Amino acid sequence: MRKLKNSELDRLSVDDFKSAEKTPIIIVLDNIRSLNNIGSVFRTSDAFLVEKIYLCGITATPPHKDIHKTALGSTDTVAWEYVENTMDLVEKLKSENVTICAIEQAENATMLDDFKVEDNTKYALVFGNEVKGVAQDVVTASDVVIEIPQFGTKHSLNISVSCGVVTWDLFSKLKAKA
Repeated sequence: MRKLKNSELDRLSVDDFKSAEKTPIIIVLDNIRSLNNIGSVFRTSDAFLVEKIYLCGITATPPHKDIHKTALGSTDTVAWEYVENTMDLVEKLKSENVTICAIEQAENATMLDDFKVEDNTKYALVFGNEVKGVAQDVVTASDVVIEIPQFGTKHSLNISVSCGVVTWDLFSKLKAKA
């Protein structure tokens, strides 16, 4: 087995990415502190053709050198928008029939491996602050709370890891239904 060269990876150009059919997933970052986490979320979103990222509250926005360091140019491909208040965004998305999924540990949460995607449904995945998680009012307003099963001693994943795990899982389930 031989590693592939970058030239063999069949990468989309920026223009091709922008015109490509997107996965019906929106990422909402609720008060994320780490610029490296933000950049990593952009990169994950690029990899899975995520429709859009919303940066809310204290979440920093591009251009910023620390976001760029981990985003590796994906801030130029993935559509994004800053919205000051996460709850205002959740209400707007709900009015557009987007299913709001808080990614959090909560009572009666649906485990990620048990979560079923629906046909013709767009999902907004809300990831919260590294210390406080998704704000309680956002959790309460969500259509579903999805929890990533964890089996060790910490029961805590970095936001960028959580985003990668959940986005890949939903992407896979959506592609299997297509």
